[in-house]
This record gives sequence, structure tokens and C-alpha cells, in this order.
Amino acid sequence: MTELEYKFTYDLLFKMIFTKHVKLLKSLVATLLSIPLESIEQFEIRNAEIPPETLGDKFCRLDINMAVNGQRVDLEVQVDNDGDFPERSLYYWAREYSTALQVGDSYSDLPKAIVISIVSFTMFKDYDGFHSEFHALEVTRHTQLTDKFCLHYFELPKLPVENLSKTDRLSLWLALFKAKTEEDLKKIEEMEVEEMQEAISAYKTVTVTSEFKEATRLRELARLNEASALAHAKREGKSEGIREGIQTGLQKGRQEGIQTGLQKGRQEGRQETLKEVIDNLKNSGISDDDIKRILKI
Repeated sequence: MTELEYKFTYDLLFKMIFTKHVKLLKSLVATLLSIPLESIEQFEIRNAEIPPETLGDKFCRLDINMAVNGQRVDLEVQVDNDGDFPERSLYYWAREYSTALQVGDSYSDLPKAIVISIVSFTMFKDYDGFHSEFHALEVTRHTQLTDKFCLHYFELPKLPVENLSKTDRLSLWLALFKAKTEEDLKKIEEMEVEEMQEAISAYKTVTVTSEFKEATRLRELARLNEASALAHAKREGKSEGIREGIQTGLQKGRQEGIQTGLQKGRQEGRQETLKEVIDNLKNSGISDDDIKRILKI
């Protein structure tokens, strides 16, 4: 097996392929939303550009934002699970929805906002299906509050790829994103589904361009710089922790030394006082047995 150097889930590659091949993107979106391709009358990519200066930003998000039949649709791929992805995608939905309101518009004019996430990790461990769709529903009656809220999650680890069918376009598209080896792509290509062949051809074309290679260099440089900065901060934090630990230990040692000295002093003081009392009693002619009885020693 020959592992792919770049996978469809690589966000930079994903954005370059589908913003340069709008026909493929339109088909992908129609399939993910389970709507007929011919029903899409309006289709516009709202953020096709990838400014080079943003590739060095660790918060750079290479999603594809679209207007589809008057709706706001945001499509992204996510490889790493940082533990807060549901909240993150909800934030993206809120941003899409809130920024659509224009001056003079009423709230009823806000368009439906849809966020579609193709993820390389398992999100819902209590559910075996690979597709989850969320809406705003009342918890008891399941009455829909509004149709303008929608989140889609496609979990690639759950996708079965053993028996792909030519007619199952959703599984075919997601199988491209799940592909990890050249053999995986070849298997899909040999099924002779025109869209899949076009997508694989676009993949091969984009990955050899100088534009993609330079953008990848900048992207990876930013990640290396971030990793280096984190490693440096970790080392500095560890060194500072050691210094603080030594200082705390010394201070505690001094305090314990003082406490021990005071206790020893008090003990020796008591012993010295007791000796003087015994000597005085003896000088007074009192016997040793009477002294022990008197002092209870």
C-alpha cells in the first residue's frame, strides 16, 4: 500500500480543488444536503480566495462559504479532534447567521444557515451511523423552533467502504475523503463514475501545481513555528517550575528548621528547669523517693 502524500481531508487541498472546480463542489454540496442537483438555481462561492498572508495564521480556517438558493452554507473538513468541535461548529453557524442581517432588514429576513462538517474522527460514540443532522427542536414535543438552524456532521471512521455502489453517491464522495492510499483512490476511479474520476483528476492536477506547493510550504512552516513556540513555552514553564520548587523547598526547609529549633529549645529548657527543681529539693533534705512521688517522675 502506498500512502497518499496529501489526502482530500487536507484543508488547503480541499479548498483549492473545490473552489477551482465549481461543478464538482456543486455536486458535492447537493449530495451532502440530499437535494437534487438540478434544484440548485443559485450557487456562489463567497470566499474563493486564499490570501497567502493568512496561511501563516494558526487560526486560519480553510472552509468554503457559499450562497445556495438564498441559504448560507459553510463546508469544512476537520482532521484533528481538539475536544470542542461541537461548540466550534455552533460558533461558525452563529457567525454565518448573525452576519447575514443587513441594515434595514427584519429578523424574519435572515436566511437559513447550514454548517456541514466532514470529520476524520468519531464524534458520537453512542451512534453507529456516519451522518448526523441537528435542528432546533423542543425537547418534549420535538416541535421545530425554526428551520433556519442546521448542522451536518459526517464521521469518516464510521463510513463502510468495503462494498461501495455506483449509485450511492454520498458514500462515494465520502470514500474520497476517507481514502488514505493510492490503492483506495484507484479502487474508486475504477468504478468508472464520472464525477469521481473528475474529482480524482482534479486532485492529481492541483497537487503538482506550484501554487499548491508554495501554499503548503507556508502552511507547514506556520505549524512548525507554532510547535516550536509551544515546545519553548513548555521548556520555559518546566524550568520556572523547577526554580519555584527549589525556592519553595528552601523556604519550607528554613521554616521546618526554625520550628524544630524552637521545639528542641523548649524541650531542653524544660529539662534544665526540672534539673534545678530536683537539685533544690535534694538540698532541702528530701529523699529521692519523695522527689519522684512529688514530681510524678
